[in-house]
Amino acid sequence: MTARSRRALERSLASFEDAAKDAVDPADLARLEHAVRRLPRRQREVFIAVRLDNLSYPEIAERTGLSVREVERHFADSLFNIHNALHRAEPEPIWKRLFRWLKARKTR
Repeated sequence: MTARSRRALERSLASFEDAAKDAVDPADLARLEHAVRRLPRRQREVFIAVRLDNLSYPEIAERTGLSVREVERHFADSLFNIHNALHRAEPEPIWKRLFRWLKARKTR
């Protein structure tokens, strides 16, 4: 990740952190970085432009060729996807469910 993107992520995390804390937890930063990397390209571009470059929606729309409404939608979708990535529990892998199911069948 570039230094520019890392600064944007730190700023995004810092807005949620307590004002008394100066340092950002590296584990939280890594999770946020992973969440941003998993965003679709347009959502990631819009998210970085809003959070890092402090561009307005009309400025981003002009630069990307999208309408202002599309920029708003991409930014809202990126926030939603990042929130879900940070706050939802990881789904249990299929192999664990299959193993548990097979084990339960054996004991019957």
